[in-house]
Formats: sequence, C-alpha cells, structure tokens
Amino acid sequence: MFGDERGVGTTLANLGNLRADAGEWDRARAYYLEALDLLKRTRDEAAQAVLYSDLGLVARETGRFDEAVRWYERSLGLMRRLSDWGGMADAWRMLARTFLAQKRYDDAIACCHTSQSIAERSRDELRAGGARYVLAQCYEETGRLRDAASLLEQVVQMDRKYGLPKLDDNLRRLTLLRARLAEEDRRELHRETPA
Repeated sequence: MFGDERGVGTTLANLGNLRADAGEWDRARAYYLEALDLLKRTRDEAAQAVLYSDLGLVARETGRFDEAVRWYERSLGLMRRLSDWGGMADAWRMLARTFLAQKRYDDAIACCHTSQSIAERSRDELRAGGARYVLAQCYEETGRLRDAASLLEQVVQMDRKYGLPKLDDNLRRLTLLRARLAEEDRRELHRETPA
C-alpha cells in the first residue's frame, strides 16, 4: 500500500512541477497539496521537505509572502532534521528570494549568507553560486554596486565552468553593472576635480 501511495505522490508532485513550470500556480498548488497528503502517510520526510519548498515557491510567486515563509520554514525544519545540507542551503536561498521580493533586504542578505555558508561547508559550488546570485541582486538593489559586481563576476565564472544556461544573461547584467560603476566613478572624479 505505501509503495502505491509513494508512487502516486511522486507522480502528483511531478505534475505539480509541470504546472509550476507553466506558471499555472493554482493547479501546481493543488497537485502539491494532494501529493503532500499521500506522502505524509508514507512518512517520507525527504519528499515532504521538497513539497514544502515547492508550496513556498507557489506562495511566493502568487504574492503570498507570509505563507511562503511558513512553507520554507517547514521545509528547512525537515531538512535540518534529515541533515540534508543541500536542501538547507536551497531553503535559505528561497527564503532570501522571498524577502528580496518584499524589499526586506537585511533579511534577504542574512539568508543568502546562511545559504552560502552551508553550501561552502558542504563544498557545493553550485549552491554557493546560487546564493551569490541572489546576494548580488540584493546588493545591486541597495546600491552596493561594487559588491554586486564582485559577486556577479564569481557567478559568471561558475556559469562558464559548468556551461550553465544563464551565462549570457549574467554577462549582460555584469556588463550593465560595470557601466553603472564606471559612470559613478566618472561623476565622483568630476566632483573632486577643482574648477
């Protein structure tokens, strides 16, 4: 019986992923909740932790930020209990993205640092890069352009190393960021130059 429930739960979660990829958030949420109900009966905590995170994504993408935080915290609690370091790094990064969407920069930055630290301790370069990516956005939005550019340079290096699909987008973003920095430097030099 549990094998059947686990298989059906996994199928429902995969259907939820397909709906989420298509931006069909209500349908994704319905599939995830149904999958969660089945997987709770099987006591598959690892799968439940992923579903909590998936539900957090749905909540965040539909503007229900407090609900998203609650789902991510539930995911994080299970990940911690299971000693799933990669999952914990992901959950902290997803919390950071939620806080960033709310312009809660201090909270977002703290979550990014936690995610990055966990990933680095686990020697997980890709997850550390994911945390740097979100952190760069936090810094860019708060005017810390040099810090943002430094992090984005590391992200671009990783994109190249692993042939990641966001390389071109991140290169464009880095080029624009460097142009903004150069313009700021020119203005600062102009202000300091006596007339």
